[in-house]
Amino acid sequence: MRRGVLVGAAAVLIAGCGTGTPLATTSHPPAPGHRAGGIPSYLLAEVRPIGRGPRFEPPIRGSVPGPCTATVGHRLEAHVEVFGANRVVLLPAGIGTEPPRVVSDGRLARAHCFGSLVTLDPTGVVYFRPNRRVTLGDLFAAWGQPLSARRIASFGGSRVRVFVNGRAVNGSARSVALTQHAEIVLEVGPRVPPHTRFTFPPAPPAGER
Repeated sequence: MRRGVLVGAAAVLIAGCGTGTPLATTSHPPAPGHRAGGIPSYLLAEVRPIGRGPRFEPPIRGSVPGPCTATVGHRLEAHVEVFGANRVVLLPAGIGTEPPRVVSDGRLARAHCFGSLVTLDPTGVVYFRPNRRVTLGDLFAAWGQPLSARRIASFGGSRVRVFVNGRAVNGSARSVALTQHAEIVLEVGPRVPPHTRFTFPPAPPAGER
């Protein structure tokens, strides 16, 4: 994904995504007032850029969750957005896979094997096996990054907020389950209006299944 791509519903209209995968859309009602180019001001207010520097692109350091198979196989999918310090934190391609990995144009082209949950590109889509309950705790363990009540990856200092389909979730962020077509938002720092839904890309190509 190209750096500087804007994430959010307005980003679909303004910049798009370097991988060609649609970004999140919102179900917020229209509000009066438009900016240049005809983009509603309420959409522009939700746009957040991708953060710059290694803190915003934490590397994969975790282990493969569950059985590691040669192909992706049939998967369900959820979308996970992470915000720290009012910027987008990228989930890298290859979470939940065993190296060696080959990444082409930001997308995982090949890995030694695929675990119970995986990411194939940095758009935040997480593919997981339907016969296994997986949680945000499992995702962050596979990523090898911390997730607690006051910390997300490289960011902390205030309470972590979690939203599923636009609704706030109380309790442990680690226990939130990934479910089919869920839109999950994690935030620490300044509040970011959470998206309520996501336009999912097609299933992984046959060569990856």
